[in-house]
Amino acid sequence: MPDPVFSDVTPRLGLPYVVAAQAQKHIPINESLARLDGLVQLAVESRSVSAQPTGPAAGGVWILPASATGAAWAGQPAGGLMRFEAGAWEPLAPAEGMLAWVKDENQMVAFDGASWTPLSATFRATTVAQTPGLANTRLEILEQEVTLSGASTATGIAIPNRAIVLAVSTRTTVAVTGAASYNCGVSGDASKFGGSLGVAKNSSNIGVVGPTAYYADTPVLISAVGGSFVTGKVRVAIHVLRFDAPAAVA
Repeated sequence: MPDPVFSDVTPRLGLPYVVAAQAQKHIPINESLARLDGLVQLAVESRSVSAQPTGPAAGGVWILPASATGAAWAGQPAGGLMRFEAGAWEPLAPAEGMLAWVKDENQMVAFDGASWTPLSATFRATTVAQTPGLANTRLEILEQEVTLSGASTATGIAIPNRAIVLAVSTRTTVAVTGAASYNCGVSGDASKFGGSLGVAKNSSNIGVVGPTAYYADTPVLISAVGGSFVTGKVRVAIHVLRFDAPAAVA
């Protein structure tokens, strides 16, 4: 049986093979170790920084946004990885299914082969009951990290139309400055899901309410107490029941 024929690199991570009778075998081995150091248990500095950093730490990895700039970053594909070590940048291609912790967002993201998506967005709903006609009841969580500024900040996500809210939970992911505390609610009821909540990093609240129906898409509102927001981030999770009518008939 003939020996298998290998390419120069591994098919998934692009790690260089050591070929038969190769001189200076330490070179591909060290290159493979460097890539593994960047890719295993991947933690990236950011996926929103577009300007190539001027003084990056050795081993730092970034997910490139669109239109990145800089001598090494410009022209690289959006969503690709850039790793810095020994004074040089190395582009790395992420594999489908790769996970990465994003340090400046305090969340995990997943690569689907085209783009990076917060992992929380992939675990959104569980169907708890369904009829033969496909009417169903779902438990669903919508989650977003919100950057706070000014007197109040509304979430980009919303309590869905014709959903029943069970709770809205929050966690302060970046310490809030400019306000003594904050309220979590909706327009017209600023503290519906919690009042005078903690501004220190990792302060949290589970704002349980009596099941409340909403008949329009309704953003959650984070309002400053005792000042205005200067900096800070809060992760907001909306816990709801949602419903689908029976499927259309032919």
